[in-house]
Amino acid sequence: MPELPWIFWRFDFTSLVDIFIVALVFYWIMTIVQGTRATQLIWGIVILLIISAVLSTRREFTALNFLIERSIPVLLLSIPIIFAPELRRALEQVGHTGALLNRPFAGAFSQTQQTSMIDEVCRAAGQLARQRYGALIVIERDTGLGEFIDRAVPLDAVATRQLLITIFYPNTPLHDGAVIIRNDRVAAAAAVLPLTEQELGGNLGTRHRAAVGITEVSDAVAVVVSEETGQISVATDGRLRRNLTQERLRLLLLALFRLEGEARPERPPEGPVGLQVQ
Repeated sequence: MPELPWIFWRFDFTSLVDIFIVALVFYWIMTIVQGTRATQLIWGIVILLIISAVLSTRREFTALNFLIERSIPVLLLSIPIIFAPELRRALEQVGHTGALLNRPFAGAFSQTQQTSMIDEVCRAAGQLARQRYGALIVIERDTGLGEFIDRAVPLDAVATRQLLITIFYPNTPLHDGAVIIRNDRVAAAAAVLPLTEQELGGNLGTRHRAAVGITEVSDAVAVVVSEETGQISVATDGRLRRNLTQERLRLLLLALFRLEGEARPERPPEGPVGLQVQ
């Protein structure tokens, strides 16, 4: 009978408990960073460490090994600065009894739900544009926007055009700031977003600067309706596409979310929904 590898002989109850605790710690970390930009930062650090470990095995790379050895301590010292918001959130969750039991992963989000959400956003944007009511709708993609949702007014409601139009109706409590959509639900309203430092030109105001700003720090898609001109714009990757019609907006969003196969002529508005269709 072949002998088991030496590592199996070192396993005992204490080792299993040790592994379980480490797994629990990693599970908790994923709970903290899920839905925030820290997820991409963690993957970047992991990839960097793997590349460094592989290259450090080549002893002939003397200068490179010296640079790696000196850079790793600096990277470790910079972690508290890089992950300051996530560390603050972790400490806040420690003080709440049930926070550690929250599930870190959301349920499945089908293409049908995604297409329906895009249709609702486009209909709302078209109706708001006709009425010249300013609006800023941010749609989350891979990069989580949890830190902005946490500081906004939570809603957690299905994204419908009726809800979006009601939120941005002038002088209502939530019309200032941005709406953030996660999957097919309005996660929060009145969200405060970072402003871009780019010179956008023209008569573009705070809404457009915030739309471009959020796309500079994430891969989100921001739909803007100008209060002055009624023009619809879309911001992605720090760039702004202006003067879109409702149908062009829909085709663009379907392309950005890789749902080109769902593109079809949009149905005409179904009549008054809180506002008169012109």
